[in-house]
Amino acid sequence: MIRTISRSSPLLLGSGSPRRREILEGLGIPLVVRAADVDEDVAQGEGIDEYLVRVVSAKLVAVANEVTALGAAGALAADTIVVLDDEILGKPRDTADAVRLLRLLAGRQHRVLTRFAVSTREAPKELAGARVVESMVSMRAAQPEELERYAATGEGLDKAGAYALQGCGAFLVERIEGSHSNVIGLPACEVVLELRRLGLLSAFPFGVGA
Repeated sequence: MIRTISRSSPLLLGSGSPRRREILEGLGIPLVVRAADVDEDVAQGEGIDEYLVRVVSAKLVAVANEVTALGAAGALAADTIVVLDDEILGKPRDTADAVRLLRLLAGRQHRVLTRFAVSTREAPKELAGARVVESMVSMRAAQPEELERYAATGEGLDKAGAYALQGCGAFLVERIEGSHSNVIGLPACEVVLELRRLGLLSAFPFGVGA
């Protein structure tokens, strides 16, 4: 029988991302967090779908032993990538690389894809459910000096595509088609629906009702 998420049996988030944690906490979902240390470099010849499946599966397996140890109802792992012209744009190496990435994105539309996967306490190393959510982001044609000044803030140095929608980087974004929270790191609507489908969430939102 699937154990449902509660304060005594929280969801284990297999990610060190503060953005993902904030999104789940904003939904009121009880959490424990364990960062999953996996190789996130794109392998030679690796496609977008292959990359997302490999990395997210590795993250889920990396925290599987913690599910039982922490009394969690299950685990959730995710990875978010920025794709331009079918090329994955990762996190910048430094400020100069951040400027390079921002110049590629400026004045154009790119894709943001998040794959998330869920396992249950009953089989923490096995995939119980997974989804890929895509959003389209249109960036304005910012001036080079604007991009350089933004890169120098350091805000985007730990983020795919070198920008943060939830921060100052929002001044570069003209339009989003699809999930806003997906661009930040986790599609809130789809995550809740998947957790409910799997039986990990019963009554939701928490604290509502009798």
